[in-house]
Amino acid sequence: MPHVRTDLSTGPSTVEYLRTGSGPGVVLVHGTGATPEANYTELMEELRPRHTVVAPFLSGSGGTTDSGAPLTVEDLARQVLAAADHAGLDDFALVGHSLGACVAAAAAAASGRHVRSLVLHAGWARSDPRMALQFGLWRDLVTADSELLARLVLLTAYATDDSPFRNTEALDAEVSAFAALFRPEGMSRQLHLGRRVDIEHLLPRVTAPTLVISGEGDAIVPPAHQDRMAELIPRADVVRVPGGHAFPFESPEKFTGLVSDFVRTA
Repeated sequence: MPHVRTDLSTGPSTVEYLRTGSGPGVVLVHGTGATPEANYTELMEELRPRHTVVAPFLSGSGGTTDSGAPLTVEDLARQVLAAADHAGLDDFALVGHSLGACVAAAAAAASGRHVRSLVLHAGWARSDPRMALQFGLWRDLVTADSELLARLVLLTAYATDDSPFRNTEALDAEVSAFAALFRPEGMSRQLHLGRRVDIEHLLPRVTAPTLVISGEGDAIVPPAHQDRMAELIPRADVVRVPGGHAFPFESPEKFTGLVSDFVRTA
């Protein structure tokens, strides 16, 4: 996979990223403890016949390296923009999930005209005490036993009884997959950031047309947080969807359709 060196506020970083497809650019930003493949497999398959898809690994994930200092949203946004520039994208659509939505919004605020459109799913403008408590608990759990965190995430991320809850075998497989994905040291750094996100001052600077996707049953980042993002972004619309924080996995066809349609038409 390609790599690009960039400078963060805390020193140099080398950013690993995926690049696939051809055509107008789309940049995908993953969420906490995840990777581009884990969050966006179906979406990448849909986009790459018509788009150049670039998906960076944020610090704490994949082969991306940095100084090890506490993360900031602005520094992760620098990593995203460095990957897009290194991949040769003059302008691009930008998509983010969860913490990746916070990072994507900050990147859009910083890059101005280079972002054609912006899709944010399950993001938030400012961490509140409930979220700080939640992500602090996740951090303790992933440090102690990643399987314990995987169980909790599955219980809270899905709003329906579909997919991982079909039967015991499916559930066990999903727990194992999540536990294998979570890298305690890197995820702990991302969770520390999740407890203290505050990008309210950046969102009014976003100039791109924006679609905010809000899961009606999101128990991890409740819908009021998506409403607040849309309120602060000048050209944002909100679409409510039946599902939880894991809507892209509960309803991959619906999520992929919403994103690809907006990327194509915005």
